[in-house]
Amino acid sequence: MSPARRALPLVGLVGLAAILVARPLPSGAQPPPGATVTPGALQTAPATPEDPQVAQGRYLAVVGDCEGCHDRPGGTPYAGGLPLRTPFGTIYSANLTQDRETGIGAWTADDFWNAMHKGVRRDGAKLYPAFPYPYFTHITRAESDALYAYFRTIAPVSYRPPANKLPFPLNLRFMVGFWNALYFKVDDHPSTGPSPGRHIVEGLGHCGACHTPKTFLGGDKNDHALEGGQLDNWAAPAINSDVRRGLGSWSSAEIAEYLKTGRNARANASASMADVVRYSTSLMNDADLAAIGDDLRGRPSHAGPVNTSLKPDPKLMARGEAIYVDECATCHAVDGKAQPGLFPPLPGAGVTQSTDPTTVIRFILSGTQTVATNARPTPFAMPSFGWKLTDDEVAAVATYVRNSWGNVAPAVGPSEVGKLRGKVGKPIQKPSARV
Repeated sequence: MSPARRALPLVGLVGLAAILVARPLPSGAQPPPGATVTPGALQTAPATPEDPQVAQGRYLAVVGDCEGCHDRPGGTPYAGGLPLRTPFGTIYSANLTQDRETGIGAWTADDFWNAMHKGVRRDGAKLYPAFPYPYFTHITRAESDALYAYFRTIAPVSYRPPANKLPFPLNLRFMVGFWNALYFKVDDHPSTGPSPGRHIVEGLGHCGACHTPKTFLGGDKNDHALEGGQLDNWAAPAINSDVRRGLGSWSSAEIAEYLKTGRNARANASASMADVVRYSTSLMNDADLAAIGDDLRGRPSHAGPVNTSLKPDPKLMARGEAIYVDECATCHAVDGKAQPGLFPPLPGAGVTQSTDPTTVIRFILSGTQTVATNARPTPFAMPSFGWKLTDDEVAAVATYVRNSWGNVAPAVGPSEVGKLRGKVGKPIQKPSARV
């Protein structure tokens, strides 16, 4: 659920104004039905300022995108139960409300710190790294205590998330100890340094959880940090200084605008990034967003230079161009420049030129919708073309946009499209009319 608050309708404001200037009544009393309300009717209690530690924790929960994982559709905020799909099975997020039986109501500040810092539950069992404690270990004890203080204000909700769906032996929690030995190191001296942006990116922001490639066991490839990763049949792009595939051509202000509003002149936030913007970055303060932009633009890329001499088959490019003109140019324009701020331009786009074409293919197959934020409340949508384009056609148009207008990226094969189509359930419903 978005933390944004709805504005009162005009009629509600008028009614509220009438009440506030009406005649005093005894505490808690209401005027009888049909009574005429005269000036001074109700006394309002002064607002109680929020405890500073609770206020800090509330903001840190935004930075950590806690609602993004601990809110399930139709559920109460922070009650958990959101299915987190991993390559190893499905893990359901925990209940963070103050219910003593199903939530964290019986936890102490030390229990909470052990979970954040060491990845250990109150009962001593190890948490699965779908909870990003390898990043949260870098937050300070003061930050952990502030988060704990805030969660103490969350009303209890009796809800037990479903059991995790993991195969043997991964369903045995002690196995996480072997994973920790390979990929987790407790930060014995957490601090807010070396810079505000770095502290967020590597700590509560846990950007690498999605944007860093993983080993076959799901651990971060730290020597390729922030060079792009895969999750839930999407490819998270590089968010480093790589000019073609990352953010090297963006300014810090453009990064901050994207995170705050969900779009800028270069890109729109959608898919998995939509929830990050909705629950987290759109609600962060401008100083922290600027710091994140500065940090990401300074991150080196170790992916190696792009081989610009490789050119796709001209016949494949010609076929892709024909499909693009028919299906895509209305929004993205024949030259790919589209309408910046509304429909993202394709020339120079990092997602378009990513070594991994998954997201480009997925956009074509499934379509997408941009996130609505307070600053940009009207979302835009791209329709699905999976129902009408064959695997060969999707591969052709994907290859075309990845290698036109100065873009350079590996060609896409029909087998890649077919494999992803089977995973996301976008069968062809209409035979192609093209030959």
